[in-house]
Amino acid sequence: MHENTSAISHEALLVEANKVIREHEDYMHGMLATEVEQKGNVLVFRGEFFMDDDGLPTRKTTAVFNMFKHLAHVFSEKYHLED
Repeated sequence: MHENTSAISHEALLVEANKVIREHEDYMHGMLATEVEQKGNVLVFRGEFFMDDDGLPTRKTTAVFNMFKHLAHVFSEKYHLED
């Protein structure tokens, strides 16, 4: 299943992912990946989604969603989580 990717720990992957976030041109203050999960061959990143007081998405919510999607694309091709 993971023959073309390298194993990486949750902690190491989150360090790499947050470095990519901070260096990305669409970075906004407060963006941070705090969790990662393996779903098949895809790495799914999670963190604060910046909802408003009514629980509705904000402009920052869309930016964070797109960043997590970007991380999934970049890192799923390179890594899989260690067991």
